[in-house]
Amino acid sequence: MKNLTLLLLFVLGTQNVFSQTKHRQIEAKRTSQKVTIDGILDEAAWKDASLFKDYTEFRPKMGGSERKGNETIAHLMYSDDGIYFGGTCFEANPDSISKELIGRDGFGANDFIVLILDTYNDKINGFEYFVTPLNEQMDAKVSENNSDGNSEDVSWNAVWESKTKIHDKGWDFEMFIPYGAIRFSKDKIQNWGVNISRRRQKSQQQVAWNPVDINVNGFLTQAGILEGLKDIKPPIRLQLFPYFSSYLNHFPAADASQKSWRTQFAGGMDLKLGLNQAFTLDATLIPDFGQVQSDDRVLNLTPFEVKFNENRSFFTEGTELFNKGNLFYSRRIGGQVLNSNAASESLQLNEKVKSTPTEARLLNASKISGRNKNGLGVGILNAFTQKQFAVIENKESGETRKVEVDPTTNYSIVVLDQTLKNNSSVSFVNSSVVRSGGNYNSNVSLAMFNLSNKKNSYNLTAYGTTSYLNYKKDKKDNLFGYSHSISASKTSGLFQFGFQQELTDTKYNNNDLGYFTNNNFINNSVYLTLRKTTPKGWYNRLFINTGSYLSHLYAPIGDIKTKFQSGNVRINLNAQSKKLFWFGLNTNYQFASNDFYEPRVAGKVFKRGASVGYGGWLETNDAKKYSLNLQVFQRRFFNFYNANGGDYGIYQSYRFSSKFSIRHGLNYDSRPRGVGFTKMLANNEPLFAIRDIDTYSNELTFKYNFTNKMGLNLRTRHYYSNVKNKEFFNLKADGTLTPNLIDKNIADNNQNFFNVDMVYTWQIAPGSFLNAVWKNSISHSGKTQDGYFTSLENTLLESQYNSFSIRIIYFLDYLDVKNKLKKK
Repeated sequence: MKNLTLLLLFVLGTQNVFSQTKHRQIEAKRTSQKVTIDGILDEAAWKDASLFKDYTEFRPKMGGSERKGNETIAHLMYSDDGIYFGGTCFEANPDSISKELIGRDGFGANDFIVLILDTYNDKINGFEYFVTPLNEQMDAKVSENNSDGNSEDVSWNAVWESKTKIHDKGWDFEMFIPYGAIRFSKDKIQNWGVNISRRRQKSQQQVAWNPVDINVNGFLTQAGILEGLKDIKPPIRLQLFPYFSSYLNHFPAADASQKSWRTQFAGGMDLKLGLNQAFTLDATLIPDFGQVQSDDRVLNLTPFEVKFNENRSFFTEGTELFNKGNLFYSRRIGGQVLNSNAASESLQLNEKVKSTPTEARLLNASKISGRNKNGLGVGILNAFTQKQFAVIENKESGETRKVEVDPTTNYSIVVLDQTLKNNSSVSFVNSSVVRSGGNYNSNVSLAMFNLSNKKNSYNLTAYGTTSYLNYKKDKKDNLFGYSHSISASKTSGLFQFGFQQELTDTKYNNNDLGYFTNNNFINNSVYLTLRKTTPKGWYNRLFINTGSYLSHLYAPIGDIKTKFQSGNVRINLNAQSKKLFWFGLNTNYQFASNDFYEPRVAGKVFKRGASVGYGGWLETNDAKKYSLNLQVFQRRFFNFYNANGGDYGIYQSYRFSSKFSIRHGLNYDSRPRGVGFTKMLANNEPLFAIRDIDTYSNELTFKYNFTNKMGLNLRTRHYYSNVKNKEFFNLKADGTLTPNLIDKNIADNNQNFFNVDMVYTWQIAPGSFLNAVWKNSISHSGKTQDGYFTSLENTLLESQYNSFSIRIIYFLDYLDVKNKLKKK
């Protein structure tokens, strides 16, 4: 068996013969001449700049040369203050230039050119600066990721200049990136990794100056070398973002004596301070997140918490280090209060809850992050929330008292990540939550290594994690838990494969600063992927993936003898046609499973039947004015109450012009015979039901950009979920169900959420913005016999929360202010 395994690894490993990655080299040129960023490369300095030409295609056809008339020419030079980058994207047919005003950091249906800089030449960390034909900017931090080669953090923002000019031969671009927008060492002479890539959206063609093989893991590993940058000095990096905001909020109060309209004013500041050439301090003082996009709320019928997206910029920008080991869920900070039921549980005779906060109040947050020239990455994040109280009122006397619902809390996470040779690294992560009073504290630590071979074609990754919950009132409740994961994979080549094992004991819990559902499991998974990236016949790219997954309990629960939880086998096919359509087909078989969480009672199990799922999706070329994405997936169970279901989605967009577009998405989930937990009975026994569940999520977005600095975005979303209980059951000790003919007084459920987010954004100066936002929120629970449109109509008649706000953020750079004062 051992020899057979080695032979298999050898055969699969030799399916792709790796050529040595070519690293083109180019000499860095310095300039002291004045250059005006106007999109016209008419200054004499450009003639002496480094010239980047002869680009190689890597999508859709790998290895081809640029077609005549569509060549790319770029120039790069540096000065005492920053990097100048400019050139021409030639286009034989100017009508083929794809352009759309989408807003900063939005790629949209745009052609673009991007400068990629690996300033420490470690092939693991880099910076990207994009510009489109209509001069919209995008930027990103790049870090290694052995699952797909690279991770791009597009939420990272820097302040730099650019201009473009469209003409009858294509379009020109000019960029100036100040050193304050880059991180690099103090070395007298430096060599940087560099690459330049261009996308022509309508043909889906992408080219790169240094050839890129998409079958090789990682893009930064395939960059060229910019040689001999001399005597450049990291500047003092001090940037301030003071803000002022005002709110007018309206919610009709049930009590006529209470005001329905409320005004609110807020002011504060975000700060970026370069502690040295590598590390940056980001801080938000008296933060204001009132203008962030509304959460997509849902009716949650599962035993686990809904995981929401993070929309607060402070917690999304530059957080790649903090995501190491997947311990950090930033929504915990300033999220739900710890003791939400404290007020109702403390009510005495003739008392009522007058008011109670639902979210913790964040006072400030700060983070230090960066990586030095020796490859040591450091991330430190700390946040502080204020103690909060509910108000209890005596119905007779009117006297009030306070009950603490959320303690003063400090959240912190520390990351140390040392890069090694061959795109490898070792990491340590620690997160802690410290609360005031007698509330418990938590601490989670993780050690991790990530090893790749010299060709970056094989990878071994493993981590071990411990958690500790410290209950200060009763030490016997303290919990110390453990978890680990180990994976081995082939990450490059025609054939790629991998294996992973995850183990978590019964006491592990990282919920206080992470997203946590359950512990007590051993999971094993394996996959094999065929990647055909050379266009042939009808396709440009073809991917076939197959795999299997098995989950068992780490330790048995109660008297239940089995440890098996669930398992599946799957096969997927994804392909891009020569017409630039993407489509996929997928199917999987789920084994009969044991669900230890649906009963909501420890020590009980619910047996689910085996099932088969199958479906597909189709995505048209989004460079066209009209684009469409269709998704269909169905599941059929075997010998399991005739249970079945399907998920169906249609997502479409239409661009009327480069300024105006509409997007619509409709998702429909149908469970005509879904089976699950419904209610806990008085004897602490779970009641199950067969139920008909129809769920719609309907989203419509209008976008109009007046210029590349000003735009209006209107997003509306209606969520509707209708639950009709049909038959009721008790859960037997063996995990099967038996009919319940007594407890039938379970109300059906019709839940609606309606939201409007309208955002007007005006970039009044580099890094400075004026935002005007209207937010509308409505929720409604109605009758199950109400259909979708009746429910929507009734929802719109409900009391509505409205918020109107204006926020001004102004960017101040220390060096700019200093230079202006000097000129005076």
